[in-house]
Amino acid sequence: MKNLFVKIAAVGLLMLAPAVAQAAEGYSTTNVNMRAGPSTRYPAVAVIPAGSSVEIRGCLSDVNWCDVEFYGGRGWVSGQYVQASYQQRRVYVGPQYYRPLGIPMIRFSVDNYWDRYYRNRDFYRDRDRWSRGPDYYYRDRDNRDRDRDRDNRDRDRNWRERDGDRDGRDRDRDWRDDNQRDDRQRGDRQRGERQRDDRRGDDRRPDRRDFDCRPGDPSCDE
Repeated sequence: MKNLFVKIAAVGLLMLAPAVAQAAEGYSTTNVNMRAGPSTRYPAVAVIPAGSSVEIRGCLSDVNWCDVEFYGGRGWVSGQYVQASYQQRRVYVGPQYYRPLGIPMIRFSVDNYWDRYYRNRDFYRDRDRWSRGPDYYYRDRDNRDRDRDRDNRDRDRNWRERDGDRDGRDRDRDWRDDNQRDDRQRGDRQRGERQRDDRRGDDRRPDRRDFDCRPGDPSCDE
């Protein structure tokens, strides 16, 4: 009885082994980015050189993208850049070859996939936005960029307006200073002229004819 259970268990493992180990060997046809998701808009995680061997772990049924393993790293590559051997020839990996090549059809989830392979990547901290899809992520980023640009424009406009007001105040102050300086200079000139006139008046000797001659005054004899 014990041997029977052992045989049954061995048969079960043999039956499960192909399903667990389902994968296919492929080859990159060019230098291609391995990405963090099935789209060219997901971050690139590595570059697979042309002719390199990759393990195809699964492909999506709706779009021709495959989850591949390359030198211990995992990521996604478009099937149009990956070939596999089929009936003694190489074919580009496509949905019609998934079953013959033993490639399982899988689904992609940012949360599960990134938690498993990309925890140490910089883009992992934005996984909540990426989980809504790359289009949402880039639209959200574009909106943030536009908001930031608008804020910068507003700050620049406010800065220019403050500078304009300050320049206007400076011009007014300079104008008042110039007027005050002109007034001071004019007042100084006028005071200088009065002082010169006073000195000239002091230096002029009185004319004898300016005095009334009195009888017996010798100066009146001339």
